[in-house]
Amino acid sequence: MRTLRAVSLLAMVLVLAGVDARAAEYVLPKEHDVIGEVQRITARHEDTFVKLGREYGVGFEELKLANPNVDPWLPGEGTEIVLPTRFVLPRAPREGIVVNVAELRLYYFPKDEPDKVYTYPISIGRMDWGTPIGKTTIVAKAENPSWYPPESIRKEHAERGDFLPRVVPPGPDNPLGKHALRLGLPGYLIHGTNRPSGVGMRVTHGCIRMFPEDIEALFKRVPIGTPVRIVNQPFKLGWNEEGALTLEVHPPLEEERESGMWSLTDLTREIVAVTEEGFTELDWDEAENLLRNPLGLPFPVSPAVKRNEPGDDAGGEAETLEAAALEPAATLSSRRAGDV
Repeated sequence: MRTLRAVSLLAMVLVLAGVDARAAEYVLPKEHDVIGEVQRITARHEDTFVKLGREYGVGFEELKLANPNVDPWLPGEGTEIVLPTRFVLPRAPREGIVVNVAELRLYYFPKDEPDKVYTYPISIGRMDWGTPIGKTTIVAKAENPSWYPPESIRKEHAERGDFLPRVVPPGPDNPLGKHALRLGLPGYLIHGTNRPSGVGMRVTHGCIRMFPEDIEALFKRVPIGTPVRIVNQPFKLGWNEEGALTLEVHPPLEEERESGMWSLTDLTREIVAVTEEGFTELDWDEAENLLRNPLGLPFPVSPAVKRNEPGDDAGGEAETLEAAALEPAATLSSRRAGDV
């Protein structure tokens, strides 16, 4: 299975030239559960994970997970950065909006574009202001919204010497940004921000925060009445293009780690739920390794279901793949859209 993982890493790297680095639109697969491709770039001296996250449409924590040995504030000129832009779709109905709090990511399955899925990094509520799990709907939309901070938030700010007014009008000081989608859960929104550097972290009072350009795009597409499911899935399992069971692991939320939730037993339950029965050809060592060292990237944990037809040169192909896996990883030939 080590060769399988190496080949998977190579296959996940996409060489792109002259494309939109922030592309959030993917073809929704009908026969499998994995979208996108991992990308690799070379850092410049001025880069940070905050800057790269905004540029490439990934979250700060996602970048930290995928690059555990890189300083997020000073990656350094010439450092290779993995962009985690390959995803196992959450286990939820593929309709409306699905928010996975463990992943800090939102997925949108538009009813009028049944062959598309859009995905964006988000911020969620910090430990003492958790984002609620459950099903709701978009009940209202607002451009240039005013913010009416709850008394609890005004009190929190006042304790720091920051006295908030009862109403914060639209403008650069409004933390909701320019677009807001109101949820049926009282007091909760999906909204933009005047501080985009916090996107991809647990920094809100429970609302779901997005990059300004992402919420603007979502705002235009999402109609009132759209269903919203907020789930908590640190373990995402699905089938990849080759028919292999694929596992993507994110750390559980801090309060759940402290309580010992999401152990190997929980992962086993998830595997049984996805496969609908015991799965014998499973690399448990690899699954346990991903559990101990989550990278937020999808890896196969079983052989591919698809097999070569009789007479195919299976051995030769396998040797070629194994040799290819030992080659240096491909990188983006055009680091930023428009670069020469």
